[in-house]
Amino acid sequence: MSAIPDQSRGLLREVARMYTRAQRVVADCCRTTNTQCHLLTELARTGPLPLSELGTRVSLEKSWVSRAVEAMVERGLVTKEPNPLDARSWLVTLTDEGVRTVDDLNQTLDAHAEQLLGSLSTRERAAVESSLLLLMKALREDTAANCCLPPPERKETKSCC
Repeated sequence: MSAIPDQSRGLLREVARMYTRAQRVVADCCRTTNTQCHLLTELARTGPLPLSELGTRVSLEKSWVSRAVEAMVERGLVTKEPNPLDARSWLVTLTDEGVRTVDDLNQTLDAHAEQLLGSLSTRERAAVESSLLLLMKALREDTAANCCLPPPERKETKSCC
């Protein structure tokens, strides 16, 4: 039997679900598909990536990633060029327009987070921040949360995908 109350387990899932839904609505997901938005934000976070690694990092099948990247190339958000380190793969890089798109998205998401947190008292915000830092620490140590990320972002190198 678990030492964690059912209410806490369900609360964490519900908060994550509701926050993700709200962020998608508020941001209109960069006026792209959810898949494209996810890929753009990952590229902004990591820098250029081989197409296959990009798919692995966002847990999407190669065909989904390929189609999304092609659509983003057509919109001028990313470039796709032969990988200089592996002639069999493609390297995906944000363009200046892609960087602007992600910056706009981040500003919108930050404003939404500020609005949500602004509805709390100073003491409540401090408690939320403390709790989020504890959750972040736990997630950084969690194998499932770090699955498929190459070192050094995760400590363990055993594949879980």
